Amino acid sequence: MTVQFLEPLNRAWSRMKTALFRPFDIHKWFVVGFNAFLAGLMDASNGGGGARAGKEGTFREFINFPRTAWDWLMGHPGWAIAILFAMIVAIAVVVVVTWASSRGVFMFLDSVVRNRVEIAKPWGEYRKEGNSLFVWRLLLGIGAFLTFGLVVSFFFVKGAALYDGGNSPELPIGFMIGMGLLILGLALIWGYVVLFLKDFVAALMYKHRVPTGESWKLFLGVFRKYPLHFVGYGIIIFLLMIAFVAAVVFAGFATCCIGFIFLVIPYISTIVTLPVWYTYRAYSLEFLSQFGPDYDVFKRQESGEAVGASPDR
Repeated sequence: MTVQFLEPLNRAWSRMKTALFRPFDIHKWFVVGFNAFLAGLMDASNGGGGARAGKEGTFREFINFPRTAWDWLMGHPGWAIAILFAMIVAIAVVVVVTWASSRGVFMFLDSVVRNRVEIAKPWGEYRKEGNSLFVWRLLLGIGAFLTFGLVVSFFFVKGAALYDGGNSPELPIGFMIGMGLLILGLALIWGYVVLFLKDFVAALMYKHRVPTGESWKLFLGVFRKYPLHFVGYGIIIFLLMIAFVAAVVFAGFATCCIGFIFLVIPYISTIVTLPVWYTYRAYSLEFLSQFGPDYDVFKRQESGEAVGASPDR
């Protein structure tokens, strides 16, 4: 079996053009764009920074930061309560957003697969699937938080012990590299799990109307046979996202930063860039369809008839 990467992208691009531009309907853009916006609420890019370790005092302050922060909180109970309250509110917001986004995943899927311009009907129709996906995403988030929390805690505890041992003014290079590789490896695994859950597992849930656990079993059945192809899919998505960000930055500066104004408004930015998100969603489905009828989301299981906008061949 030959698994292709570019041909599904071409079909997804053609499907997008047919759905959004033939004919162009601004009402459809706002409705489908809302579904895409809701589906992408949990998607975010987070940047990171580094810490200078050139001076002993500076690095000592960094490695002992958790200890210092805890002592400060114990000495300022008012701030500790305020921060705890803010964390509880933030967690509640994340839970609500995750729930809404999980329902939106199936709403956007329905827009792409069936070329429908609806919000209320798919919102109610895929309630069970959305709630099942929400539970899995929530548990995955909790697991990732605990895992990375343990790794970071180990880094600070072990790092402080090594540093206070007096053997070296700096942390051992091997320890730093090992921790960096561990965090990178965990981040890659977590990223792929999140990608597969949204792009493939949710799609199979939509097609077969099954809960998340059963859909994972179906996906893992084909993943075991073609693991490198799905890893390659993730790499292509990563490269496409880099190209998209570069294009957005270029367009923003080309319009004397006026374009950035539209991109800072979440829903409006989704409308403006809807062809990209539509193509991306269709690409995942076209890629998955190569692995057999059970994985072809564009064919209705009960009737065997294709649905949605037909791409140009």
